Amino acid sequence: MEIVLETRNLRKEYGTRGMVFAAIDGVDVKVYKGEFLGIMGPSGAGKTTLLNILSTIDRPTSGKVYYGGKDISTMKNRELSIFRRNNIGFLFQDFNLLDNMSVEDNIALPLALSNVNIKEIKERVERLSSFFGLKDQLKKYPYQLSGGQKQRVAAARAIITSPTIVFADEPTGALDSKSSQELLQCLVKMNEELNTTIIMVTHDAFAASYCKRILYLKDGRIHARLDKDSTRKEFFKRIIDFVGSMGGGVSELL
Repeated sequence: MEIVLETRNLRKEYGTRGMVFAAIDGVDVKVYKGEFLGIMGPSGAGKTTLLNILSTIDRPTSGKVYYGGKDISTMKNRELSIFRRNNIGFLFQDFNLLDNMSVEDNIALPLALSNVNIKEIKERVERLSSFFGLKDQLKKYPYQLSGGQKQRVAAARAIITSPTIVFADEPTGALDSKSSQELLQCLVKMNEELNTTIIMVTHDAFAASYCKRILYLKDGRIHARLDKDSTRKEFFKRIIDFVGSMGGGVSELL
């Protein structure tokens, strides 16, 4: 299987000499093309810090991050910005849509910023709006949409550049249960039909059960890995049981 992202001995420290806190402490991860990877852990475990480093928003204190075997830690800020624009999609809890732009323009924005020609932009927007069930919403504005519709617009925008990886940070956090389920089904559809590689941070076992693999972080380290080898409902139960067991020590799943 093709490795699209790899980290080696990743470490992120905060504080000054004598008062140093390691938010990420020696993390080694391999992410494969077409994977749907979940990152879980208690509050303060380092989930968002790890996501920010993997997505190039932040830099590690030490260790390496490789995309397709290329060490991105050596890139200058401008080069890294271009790399991020061409290779990475983001899906945030609060949607990050622009209210003064239509749904169509919000989806198209990454391509417009990259100076893609109008014909290609329209073709991609048309294709993705059909894929996400948004064709009737294209001329509307974000404030006219439900939370679930907004997040589907954000998902369409995240993949319109055909990124190497889409990073989702608690994408169901602002949604009701019905909208959450619809979005998670969209992510699975992206993963399975478009072969989109997705890394999702979540504290929610229900959301995590849609992933193919889960890494569980605790105190900045990977404490366990869970692989889906059953139905989603059975995987959900395994996750619930596992998270419950973490209060009494490290699970047998290590």
